[in-house]
Amino acid sequence: MSDPQHLSLILVPDGARESRTFRISYRRLRMLAVLGLGLAVLFTSMVGSWWYFAARAVRVGQLETRLASLDADQRRLEVLATELAGIEQQYGRLRSLFGSETDATISDLWLPPSALTRAGRSIPAGAVDDGRPTSWPLTERGFVTQTAMEAGGGQHSGVDIAVPTEAYIRAAGPGTVVEAGEDRVYGRFILLDHGAGYRSLYAHASTTFAERGQRVLRDEIIALTGSTGRSTAPHLHFEILLNGDPVDPLTLVQQP
Repeated sequence: MSDPQHLSLILVPDGARESRTFRISYRRLRMLAVLGLGLAVLFTSMVGSWWYFAARAVRVGQLETRLASLDADQRRLEVLATELAGIEQQYGRLRSLFGSETDATISDLWLPPSALTRAGRSIPAGAVDDGRPTSWPLTERGFVTQTAMEAGGGQHSGVDIAVPTEAYIRAAGPGTVVEAGEDRVYGRFILLDHGAGYRSLYAHASTTFAERGQRVLRDEIIALTGSTGRSTAPHLHFEILLNGDPVDPLTLVQQP
């Protein structure tokens, strides 16, 4: 029988040492090659799997961090919801001091006029607006703390109406802004001319929206209440003048 084909490897060391010859058959060489290839594939699969699971582990860590952040946000929202509920209860108690919101006869007072109303307020058919300042000057009911001529023996030419800061002040009647500015006593104020000798003054505002020369409609929002000028608490000082003389506003305007 002839020897199977083989591969000879001759190692020749340096010096006088004898060389060595290694013989390996092609069959065994093919087996080693297949084994090496299998090991290479197995190693590549293991490395690929390791990278996959490593990436998944990183993703899991990111998701856990995100979940912890969402839990913290949820807790903050719960705290805010609790605080909001408390604020709403306090606001409800404050509103109750100024009267019931269920009174249908004054339900139109609790919201300012809409943009459409501000652009052009319609008057019911057959009704005539004589322009006199007869509308309540707030969208809140408020509480009258001082009436005309009750300033401790001195003259008080209008009424003081206690109301929360930044409540809506509206024109008691249609008219023209003849003065809008700031005074040491009245703070920020607006003076309207309604014609026929009538004028109305709105004082101690935090912000005014109307400017001198501007035409305003009845119930149009012209300012926000505040405590500017000579004032100790948020309120509206409201005056009505007829031919330059003060008139008790409550004789023309009915508090809701």
